[in-house]
Amino acid sequence: MYTLRNKLEVITIEKKENTVNGNIEVTYKVVNQKDLNLSIGLEELLKNEKIVKAIKNEFAKGYRNIDIKTDSELNDKFKLETIKEHYSFTVLKDDFADIITLVEEDASNRKLLKKDCFVELVDIKTVE
Repeated sequence: MYTLRNKLEVITIEKKENTVNGNIEVTYKVVNQKDLNLSIGLEELLKNEKIVKAIKNEFAKGYRNIDIKTDSELNDKFKLETIKEHYSFTVLKDDFADIITLVEEDASNRKLLKKDCFVELVDIKTVE
């Protein structure tokens, strides 16, 4: 609270804190630079002869002169990545701007960060 005194009158100004009620649940994983994280398009996958041969052997066994055709352009992707454990903790909504720093601190406190490791946010949820 601030008080401003003038010769004629006293004006009192109250400073209101902008606070947000509630919590945020933050989920993250620790990633190493050597971990696999690869996206492969379905079109690229079907260009590989070994993949096409495996599909034919599995689904068209005993047939000859088989070709794989698609109706439209293939934009779907597969993602190959190293499976990692997810870690969660809760912070106040007021700390939203500092989430990355808080995640790094939590990982350090749990002794998860090692050489060439960093954290990656997986999910942020509002918790009442």
